[in-house]
Amino acid sequence: MAEIFLSDLAQVRLFDILKPLLIGKKTGILSIKGKENSEIFLELGNIVHARAGHASGENAFNQIMGLRNGKCTFESEVIPPERTIPISTEQLLLNWSYRKQEWEKVRKVVPSPNAIFRLSPQTGSEDMNIKADQWKILTLTNGMRTVAEIAEALKWDEFRTCRVIYQLVQTGLLEREEGAKPIGKKLVNVGFFPAIENELKKAMGPVASFIIDDKVEEFGFGKESFPRENAGSFIDAISEEIHQEVKRKEFLRVMEEFLIREK
Repeated sequence: MAEIFLSDLAQVRLFDILKPLLIGKKTGILSIKGKENSEIFLELGNIVHARAGHASGENAFNQIMGLRNGKCTFESEVIPPERTIPISTEQLLLNWSYRKQEWEKVRKVVPSPNAIFRLSPQTGSEDMNIKADQWKILTLTNGMRTVAEIAEALKWDEFRTCRVIYQLVQTGLLEREEGAKPIGKKLVNVGFFPAIENELKKAMGPVASFIIDDKVEEFGFGKESFPRENAGSFIDAISEEIHQEVKRKEFLRVMEEFLIREK
């Protein structure tokens, strides 16, 4: 069967796309195509397999449900190549709901994988019960590594890393580097964000500045301390908000030329 385009995650939540497939007891593959392609396999309305990057099973499903960008398509009657989700779909969705609630709480403290944390000065002398996972985070936290870099060093997924950092912030052992200049990293020049806003307004109008501010917060840096090495990925992230392909390509073309001139 041919793939059927369902929607874009920039406009509709993934759960709202998945729900009618479950209710309709569909069999097939729900594909989310973005920076990395992800897949959810259904069999008679039951989720039996998921994969996202190197992850599979429930962990992959949870990662997929957190996506906010990507085009969703469905191809019916595709048989799952394997079964990596042994629990019922009801329990899977319940587990995801609990995790989603926890994510929302964690995100208020760890807003982005690009956020940087440092050890907090300790004034008390009371004994603290520090768990093994927390020790691993503490040994890698030096006020320079991002959350993503810590996760990569530990071979953990983003959720596990952020959750442990959240715990350490709550106990007073870690604090976020608010707007701190990344040591040893070159920053974007003063014209970077005005150039982006100017081009984005051509594609999206007056909402451009709000979209840029929201993305900056997601990356975990202030505009005055934004690393040059993140400029390309930031522009890519902004371009995903432009739904018209012609305007998106033009935005990327102009910004690529801007980056070349600024080198």
